[in-house]
Amino acid sequence: MTKEELVAEALKARERSYSPYSKFAVGAALLCKDDEVFYGANIENASYPLSMCAERNAIYNAIMHGKEMEDFLALAVVGNTDSPISPCGACRQVLSELFPRDGKIFLANLKGDIKETNIDEMLPYAFDDSDL
Repeated sequence: MTKEELVAEALKARERSYSPYSKFAVGAALLCKDDEVFYGANIENASYPLSMCAERNAIYNAIMHGKEMEDFLALAVVGNTDSPISPCGACRQVLSELFPRDGKIFLANLKGDIKETNIDEMLPYAFDDSDL
C-alpha cells in the first residue's frame, strides 16, 4: 500500500470522529505487515481529559485484535491543519513504546501534504522502561 493510499484510509477513519467540542476531526490508519488496516478517530468527551486521540485508538484497536508491535508497518494520521498534522505528546509517548522504531509514520492534512517521519524523530528522548 502506498503512503497516499494509507492516508486515504485515514481520511475514511476521520469520518468516524466524534469531535463536537473542538470540531477538530482526526483520522488514523495503521497498516500491518499482513496488509490488514486498523482504524482510529479522535473521540471527545465533555470532560476533556477523557477524550482519546485517533493515533492511540488505531494502535489500541490493532492490539485488541491480536496484533503486536512486530506486526505494524506504517501509520497515517490526517487532520485539517495548514501543514501536516502533528501528534500530541501523549500519542508520541504511546507510539514510542508500541510502534516499531523503523515503522513509517505519515502525517498529512486535507490539502494532500504528507510528511514522512518516525518515532525517533518525533520523540527523541522518550520515557521508557529504563527510566523506571
